[in-house]
Amino acid sequence: MTKKNKIIYWIATAWLSLGMLSTGIVQVLKTKEEVALFNQLGYPVYFLTLLGIWKILGVIAVLIPKFTLVKEWAYTGFFFAMSGAVFSHISVADHSFSAYFGPVLLLVLTVLSWYFRPAERKIVSINS
Repeated sequence: MTKKNKIIYWIATAWLSLGMLSTGIVQVLKTKEEVALFNQLGYPVYFLTLLGIWKILGVIAVLIPKFTLVKEWAYTGFFFAMSGAVFSHISVADHSFSAYFGPVLLLVLTVLSWYFRPAERKIVSINS
C-alpha cells in the first residue's frame, strides 16, 4: 500500500468514524431534533436506538484490527444506512441542501475508507 493510499484511508476512516459515532450517540440519546427528523421521515422513534447502536458498533468494528468479515458488514451497514437516509429525504420531498449533505458525505467517506483499506483489513479469498 502506498503512503498516499494509507493517508487517504486514515483520513476517510477518521472522518467516517467521527461522523457515525456522533450521529449514533445523538440517535441513542433521542435528542428532540432527531426525534422530529425521524417523525418527518415517517420512521418510528424506536428506530433511533437501533440505528444509533449499530452505528456505534460499526465504528468499533471498522477501527479495531482483524475481524475482516465484521468490517465488511460494518461498511455494508454504513452504506445502506446512508443511502437509505438520502432516499428517505427524497421520498418526503425534502429538497434542502442540509438534509443531503451529511448522508452524502458519510456515504462518500464509507466508499473511500472501504476502497483504500489496507490489505490486512480485507477479506482474503481462498480462490485467489
